[in-house]
Amino acid sequence: MLVLICLSVLLCGVAAAAPRQTEVAIRGDAFLVNGRPTYEGRVWQGHKIEGLLFNSRMVQGIFDDLNPETRGRWAYPDTGLWDPDRNTREFVAAMPEWRAHGLLAFTLNLQGGSPEGYSNEQPWHNSAFTEAGDLRPEYMARLAMIVDRADELGMVVILGLFYFGQDQRLRDEAAVVRGLDSAVGWVLDRGYRNVLIEVNNECNVRYDHAILQPERVHELMVRVKSHHRNGRRLLVSTSYGGGTIPRENVVRVADFLLLHGNGVGDPERLAEMVRQTRQVPGYRPMPILVNEDDHFDFDQPRNNLVAAIGEYCSWGYFDPGANDYVDGYQSPPVNWGLNTERKRAFFAKLKEITGE
Repeated sequence: MLVLICLSVLLCGVAAAAPRQTEVAIRGDAFLVNGRPTYEGRVWQGHKIEGLLFNSRMVQGIFDDLNPETRGRWAYPDTGLWDPDRNTREFVAAMPEWRAHGLLAFTLNLQGGSPEGYSNEQPWHNSAFTEAGDLRPEYMARLAMIVDRADELGMVVILGLFYFGQDQRLRDEAAVVRGLDSAVGWVLDRGYRNVLIEVNNECNVRYDHAILQPERVHELMVRVKSHHRNGRRLLVSTSYGGGTIPRENVVRVADFLLLHGNGVGDPERLAEMVRQTRQVPGYRPMPILVNEDDHFDFDQPRNNLVAAIGEYCSWGYFDPGANDYVDGYQSPPVNWGLNTERKRAFFAKLKEITGE
């Protein structure tokens, strides 16, 4: 019992932080890693790549299901059992290959994402938070494995805190606030400098708690910014559903802006979204980053990835899978490798664009 208590204290960040190797920062509308622009000096087909942050939605890296009635859905074919630790180990093992193709960032979420694609109901229980907003040590241990490896590889983690369909696992608004404070404190106490915060995924989609909805989510963004350690804080934003332009209350307090291209089948519309975002009152030079887009067509001269680049906007790959959501990056048991034609097409295009 004493060992478990000591482990919990360690994982919650009370222990001294280890030295870190990777620091993400923002200068104007560009991202920097360790004080230098990302993809420094890189131009592709006449478009500036320097300062962008290409990313992929990998939100199930710490996934588990605490509901015994649904847990069996995610069983590995070779064992007949679900194993959250195996999931994280295989995630970490795949990271060097992603980085070798030019991927600099990926999105995780403490409440994951729908493991069955676009789900109306979410009976599974996947949350790094208890009902009261405390952190579950086993989740945070898996998260530490990933963020530590990202730090070693020079990669950035876009860490989402809350997800619709799971936010009701926190009993009230006070628990949401406690959860946010706990998660932000955990990142800062461990000395991570390679983490960006996304308060919640798609704030305008079915959240139970009002403070996570569009009218008030900026309050939580301000709260993230209020946490400091040794004179530094975490950079923060939040996202909206596919095709939605950020609202003024978010734009005014965000450090960077997140767009989603889900369902945006016309690349010209995605380009227009970026331009419209820069016209929202309160906008000043800051990075605009797509961190979820299920539009592919990487073999075509014009697609959402290329359209985003044309507007100096970072782009993020979202692969929920095909054929009943099999073999995507969001459907456990996840194969985190480049095991499908779609995944290989994205990473090959990314390697071409970034010159990595």
